[in-house]
Amino acid sequence: MSTGFWVNRMRSLPVFGALLHRIETQPLPTTEESILLRILSQAMVIAGIIATDTAAETQTSLWAIPLSIAGAYWSWLHRRKANVAIKFCIAIGMLGALALFFVALRQQLNDTRLILAELLIQLQVLHSFHMPRRQDLGYSMVIGLILIGVASTLSQTMLFGAILLVFLAIALPVLVLDYRSRLNLATSEMRRSPFNQPGLSIRRLGLFLGAILALGLTIFMFMPRLPGYQLRTFPVSAPLNQQFEDNQQVVNPGYVRNGKAGGGNLQSGKGLGPGEVDETFYYGFNTRMNQNLRGEMKPKIVMRVRSQAEGFWRVLAFDQYLGQGWEVSRNSETKTITRPTWSYQFFLPRPITLNKVQEVIQTYTIVSEVPNLLPALTQPKELFFPTTQIAIDTEDGLRSPLILPEGLTYTVISEVPYRDRTRLGKAPTKYRQGIRNHYLEVPSGIQDKVRKQTEALLATAQNPLTNPYEKALFLAQALKISYSVQPELPYLNPKEDLVEAFLFKYKGGYPDHFSTALTVMLRSIGIPSRLVAGYGSGQFNSFTGLYEVSNTDAYAITEVYFPKYGWFAFDPIPGHELIPPSIEEDQTFTVLQQFWKWIAGWLPSPVSNFLGGIFSTTVGSLVGAIAWLVGQFNQGWIGLFTLLLCAVAGGFACWLLLQSWKRWQYQRFLKKLTPIERLYQEMLDWLKIQRMVKRTAQTPFEFMQATVQSQSVQRGATIEAISQAYVRWRYGGQPSDNLQELRNQLRNLKKRSSN
Repeated sequence: MSTGFWVNRMRSLPVFGALLHRIETQPLPTTEESILLRILSQAMVIAGIIATDTAAETQTSLWAIPLSIAGAYWSWLHRRKANVAIKFCIAIGMLGALALFFVALRQQLNDTRLILAELLIQLQVLHSFHMPRRQDLGYSMVIGLILIGVASTLSQTMLFGAILLVFLAIALPVLVLDYRSRLNLATSEMRRSPFNQPGLSIRRLGLFLGAILALGLTIFMFMPRLPGYQLRTFPVSAPLNQQFEDNQQVVNPGYVRNGKAGGGNLQSGKGLGPGEVDETFYYGFNTRMNQNLRGEMKPKIVMRVRSQAEGFWRVLAFDQYLGQGWEVSRNSETKTITRPTWSYQFFLPRPITLNKVQEVIQTYTIVSEVPNLLPALTQPKELFFPTTQIAIDTEDGLRSPLILPEGLTYTVISEVPYRDRTRLGKAPTKYRQGIRNHYLEVPSGIQDKVRKQTEALLATAQNPLTNPYEKALFLAQALKISYSVQPELPYLNPKEDLVEAFLFKYKGGYPDHFSTALTVMLRSIGIPSRLVAGYGSGQFNSFTGLYEVSNTDAYAITEVYFPKYGWFAFDPIPGHELIPPSIEEDQTFTVLQQFWKWIAGWLPSPVSNFLGGIFSTTVGSLVGAIAWLVGQFNQGWIGLFTLLLCAVAGGFACWLLLQSWKRWQYQRFLKKLTPIERLYQEMLDWLKIQRMVKRTAQTPFEFMQATVQSQSVQRGATIEAISQAYVRWRYGGQPSDNLQELRNQLRNLKKRSSN
């Protein structure tokens, strides 16, 4: 049956027939005739679709590009028709898209950005089949703009920046054409030459684009990067139905999978003996760490991290030293934690501490497959993860039931402790039995020798070191200075101890060997410590706001235990900061700081040092002010009242500054005038305050006559005398002989009016 048959059947129904008749008899809308505007608005939508797919690293929306182009072409051909049937089809299609949206929303409650983008893309495809008016093209432009905005929140690479530039280059002529269309300009020229519009020269648009980019980058450089995640809905991947078969197992693809030896050349599962480092996976992410491996990894980005603070992304810790490596001795005590099926949230055990802590939220996106160990900042308290189970070992390491696959996203909330050197220096040195049993053990064959070497290094300090914190700090620095990295280190003999060879034979070793040496040295003098493996913070990308972490950023450092305060890290590796970055490192003005470092590299040292001091003071003050303002929101009504008072005081101060600036500008303006012109202008300004304003069309005589009639005799005489003197100078070139007398008369008038 034909479409006409069904239309006639619907026309015979009372309700539908009346509705169809009403639609068909409506006047046709004014159509948009600019082909270039249609093409460019469609290009904006295409750029938004590509940006969304690129940012989400998917190809699920590319189908919409050819369909929307076909729809836009069909709409152009039928722009002067009522298109009743296509409108009904579009309405039905939009209802179907809405139904699909709700289905997807039910399955993916944790992060709805991509689902919303897909809904917009589907609506745009349907909408593209009926766009007769300029307003319809405006809807498409808005959809393209929203898609770019969604892509900006999803993007984790610099590729989005290139697409954003293309979008901006398209948007500029679209704005010009849209404005001309609103004013109904040059419609005949559009028909004759649709691609040669006035005001759309490439040179002019290029200048505008350059100016906008320069201004945008300047604003971006000075814009503070305030901590995000104020809303408590965090990015998490879609649910994964995977549970533990064995929560004691760590699966590192480069070394051991399901208990079998991998690329690390491990000896019969013992994890010791000579071998080669895997090129992709860090050797330390396992329950046993073999430090008799040689070689190096090839750099490869493994994850991107969005975090409120920079830090060491901690993975796992080792408590038992084996002579040539480390082991998690209590791996059998690993516990499994199960979350409810309706929530992604795991609540983790929280240590009791006297430390002041700061909540730091981190979101990790896995770029390349990594072991089933979850990186996190120290002291995680909540984990948002797609599986229903995770495991936590005795050294506070988090484990997943599966290897972390590419594209996996999860979020961690940590209570990161502040590092108070004074308080940690006063920490007690009486350790409970569990700490002494696991974190003070040193092989008996090297204990005395290592202890004597440690005490000899401590004796070189200028002042006696009396507490464990200062000793750990000094020893970490001493290892950086007294020992060196040995890239060509030979294999250790089966009976040779790593720390002994490091301290006395080779005077150095691989980077991780420094941390092993520091850990054993601290244990030899009675300070509990353990080895911790994880990732350095990585390279911070100022454009995306993400830390890009590579496999080569993985290394081991030393954690030292302080009773009542917990574990704190020290990094003895040469070339690294002595204290790993933490919440004390502020990222508010990161872009500006990086720009300043680039500028300072070109300046002489005295100049850069002087300007650097000013820059540091200014940035520090801004950071302190912003931190104080943000902190007031957490103080309840008192904080809000304080902010209100500050806002009122700040507004009043700005008003005073504005008035002062206006007065300064006014005085500058008067100084540029001749004496008689200045006097006449002062009189006009005073009369304006008295609600007597000279209109532009009035001559000085006309204004004088209109003003004198409403004034007293003395005021009128003064106004008339000044006006007459101004006219004689302005039109006759005659200077005024009694200028000072006239100025005194005006001053007296002002005084009387103020009294």
